[in-house]
Amino acid sequence: MPHAKMAAGDPWGEDAQAMTELKLLLCDCLKSQTVDAERIEQATGVSCSKVYTELCRKEAAIAEDALQKGGVLIACQQERPAFEELAADLEAEDPGFVDIRDRAGWTNDSRNASAKMAALVAEALIPSRGDKVMDVTSEGTCLIFGESEAALRAAEQLCETLSVTVLLSPETETPMTDDRRFDIVRGRIKSVTGALGQFNLSFDALQERIPGGRGPMTFSEPRSGGRTQCDIVLDLSRNAPMVAAPEKREGYLRAEPGSAGAVTKALLEASQLIGTFEKPIFVKLDEQLCAHSRAEKTGCTRCLDLCPTGAITPAGDHVAVDALICAGCGSCSSVCPSGAISYDAPSADFTFKRVQTLASTWRKLEETEPRLLVHDAGHGADLIRMSARYGSGLPADVVPLEVDALASFGHAEILSALGSGFAEVIILLSPTTETDGIPLQIDLAKTIGDAESIKVIEPKDPDQLEEALGQAETKTLKVQPILPIGSRRQVTRLSAKALNPDDKMIELPAGAPYGAVQLNVDSCTLCLSCVSLCPSGALKENPDQPQLRFQEDACLQCGICVNICPESALTLDPRLNLTDDALRPLVLKEEEPFNCVECGKPFGVRSTVERLTEKLAGKHSMFQNEKAARLIQMCDDCRVNSVYHSENNPFAHGERTPVRTTDDYISKRRDH
Repeated sequence: MPHAKMAAGDPWGEDAQAMTELKLLLCDCLKSQTVDAERIEQATGVSCSKVYTELCRKEAAIAEDALQKGGVLIACQQERPAFEELAADLEAEDPGFVDIRDRAGWTNDSRNASAKMAALVAEALIPSRGDKVMDVTSEGTCLIFGESEAALRAAEQLCETLSVTVLLSPETETPMTDDRRFDIVRGRIKSVTGALGQFNLSFDALQERIPGGRGPMTFSEPRSGGRTQCDIVLDLSRNAPMVAAPEKREGYLRAEPGSAGAVTKALLEASQLIGTFEKPIFVKLDEQLCAHSRAEKTGCTRCLDLCPTGAITPAGDHVAVDALICAGCGSCSSVCPSGAISYDAPSADFTFKRVQTLASTWRKLEETEPRLLVHDAGHGADLIRMSARYGSGLPADVVPLEVDALASFGHAEILSALGSGFAEVIILLSPTTETDGIPLQIDLAKTIGDAESIKVIEPKDPDQLEEALGQAETKTLKVQPILPIGSRRQVTRLSAKALNPDDKMIELPAGAPYGAVQLNVDSCTLCLSCVSLCPSGALKENPDQPQLRFQEDACLQCGICVNICPESALTLDPRLNLTDDALRPLVLKEEEPFNCVECGKPFGVRSTVERLTEKLAGKHSMFQNEKAARLIQMCDDCRVNSVYHSENNPFAHGERTPVRTTDDYISKRRDH
């Protein structure tokens, strides 16, 4: 969603000077909506113009004057291109834009929409940093494969623009063509990796065309293991695609060979993929926080299980993210328990700020709780616009929030909305939304929050949208609004305490990223393997005595401790502990240390040393006599010292041979 261009500052604070200098241009669009400039200014602190009627046409001179002065926010999205063109002609800075017509003013709801308009204006004023991007260069090398007739016809149309190679299957009859504008090879594609500008392909039975000669073209002997690189891949086969989620893989174009329209569209798109492009970097990875694996024991695989494009792969103790392949669906960030993978276009704290701003601005004008409608910039935004123009429009209490990736709006974001003062959170799914991870996020949010306050809808047209939203019962504010600052885990806990003031423990579904570990005290030997491998430090030791401690709010429920425990003494218990006990280490098990029989220094665990002594003393070949058995009951230093000075010291080599000197050699010659 576009935001007003303002000076960078603290995204959680308000730049008072910028707010004072900013001018909001209001227009009722030929008197088709009611706009209350005074109430909007009261709630936002932004200087508002009078409400104009046709700012984009008859009153354009007013807009021109405002653009020349600078610092203007125009309350219109429909005519944005016209205003931007006007700003360019005037060589003025680009204005900001906010839509209060389709999302608020155009509605059949008789209730006053000023609170919603003010909330939308305030949200548009939040300073946003630019998205991170990487440069991707395509020189136009293109591989076409699939049905021979369609592939050759496509090559003929693209060869003047791209550097084309056509791959035919080994069974294909030699084509009757001698077009040298593109190359022809035969073989089978074994694998395709990468994306636009950096595709890597491997082949089986690869045959190259032999130039020259009369008659049909001839090919070299088939060879396996062939590899090549290209910038664009055009798949005109009827087989399964060579990459996961091909529609999300930039540079991989796929079309049904029998569909002329689909092929033409693919050819047109391919012809445009030459040059340097900016590829957004959607997610940020902190490898140190990742709980994927430790000591070759697999723990968390949540992001790996959900990534539709295969951009996330195991890389030892952590995962790796291929920014070229990542399509930015956001599923990984919503399920990551540690925050190792976070959505960064925009970041979670920016989303929290937007939600909080919408709710707090609404409360300045209304005492009732609004509803939050979360939607994408495509399908959802289109339905809202069509409903506003041709239908009933959004109810006055439904505040829309447009996000770039619906799957990134997980349980933490939903709970932050409820904790900020929204009565209901409605997720409007689109046909392109990655939904695999959403059910667990909704389940978590409903379990921690209020099941009746969270809804998922999938309308196909404006009528279905209007029916799904309906007319909700007006509710007064029932929670003390929170300020959602911190990590997603911290915001979840803060929201949960606000929504459940009387609850101390909330049982969560399996797979939840919050919980405790249950210890079988009788089985645990305090070997502390779990402590050394816990990625979040939830399991701790006490350096002063044999003790296993656990801090619940740090537990990610990754399962590494369960997989590594040699005694199978640990199990996971998904839950959300809202008491302060979750914030401090609690002792799960402790034992008396064993004192070294030689120096008296405490070491190890008494029960373990005594058990080893009982099992080994007099029964193992190394501990047959009492003196040898005492080694089990010594600390490391004393044990080494005792073995070194023993009669059968395995490290003893007898008396050291003296070093021979020059005098020794001379005296030896004299003796002879």
